[in-house]
Amino acid sequence: MSEEIPKTHKALIYDEPGKISLKVVDLPTPEPGPGEVLVKVLHSGVCHSDLGVMTNRWAGLPFPTQAGQVGGHEGSCKVVKLGPGTEASGIKIGDRVGIKWIAGTCDTCPACLVGEDGVCFKQRVSGFYTPGTFQQYLVSDARYVTPIPESLPSDMAAPLLCGGITALSAIKKSGAQAGDWVALLGAGGGVGHLAVQLASKAYGLRVIGVDAGSKKNLVMESGAEVFLDHTQCKAEEEVLKATGGLGAKAVIVLTGANAAYASAMGMLSFGGTLVVVGVPEGELKPIATAFPGIIVAKAQKIVGVAVGNRKDAIETLQFAERGLVKTHFETCKMEEMTSVFERMEKGELQGRVVLDMSA
Repeated sequence: MSEEIPKTHKALIYDEPGKISLKVVDLPTPEPGPGEVLVKVLHSGVCHSDLGVMTNRWAGLPFPTQAGQVGGHEGSCKVVKLGPGTEASGIKIGDRVGIKWIAGTCDTCPACLVGEDGVCFKQRVSGFYTPGTFQQYLVSDARYVTPIPESLPSDMAAPLLCGGITALSAIKKSGAQAGDWVALLGAGGGVGHLAVQLASKAYGLRVIGVDAGSKKNLVMESGAEVFLDHTQCKAEEEVLKATGGLGAKAVIVLTGANAAYASAMGMLSFGGTLVVVGVPEGELKPIATAFPGIIVAKAQKIVGVAVGNRKDAIETLQFAERGLVKTHFETCKMEEMTSVFERMEKGELQGRVVLDMSA
């Protein structure tokens, strides 16, 4: 029996974009259109990207965030209504599905044709000019939601739908093979602690976690072999020591700090790959130590990762279902979200925060 769908629902909006400011409001519950499903959001992860969108600090965004925008892009949801033409998707009422950073793609542009969902020319981004997951109900493209395994708890799954997928995609694009050293900068963050687990447990990589000292326990418990407190040492030198002077086969920067990027190239081995994930806020700046002469001499590469594709999403949740990656998180209510973002800005969070949409 289908559950009753309310005419209105609670949502969390950015009421003053440009600053950390959120407001709980009531919104009309939408009807799913052709090819869409209406979902009830059970839990939503809270990502550092949400902070960048809310505060308009990302210089690379094409437009400023508008007042009234519903944020969020990591939604563990339950399907409550099907729109016309969704039969072919195989989705049924009651199914649990995930909403991701990319809310939908065109499936026809050159990027989509090669599986680069994250750079679809006509992508719709959850929480940025598309209603996000900081609300109790929303509609989504039936083709693009991700099935959540039955045994995976909803709150555990939510952060994997951006943080986990991004970490998985970054590891894949690093080119590192089992037994290789990989340095993860920002290893104790929301994406970082997931990347440590995936790298060490799913891909057999030897992980050097780099972060502030307060994150050491989380990073080591997640599977790192070496931890470096970047506030107390010269991380480049310590990475070289740990790897016998060769450097890491891959350095994945998961924090949006320009200083982290400046140190990353000095950690790379010959033939190594710098993977760019974290997006610095404010003025656009180049990677300070990416010297062409050294890159040529050492045959190094720099690649960017804009989340992952649908296959990456399914694989990430399968790894979690097998117990190879577990989200370290704390749960909060809508009314607590302003303080959550204030703590995020100060770097005080460990792992992820998950918003309970029933609270």
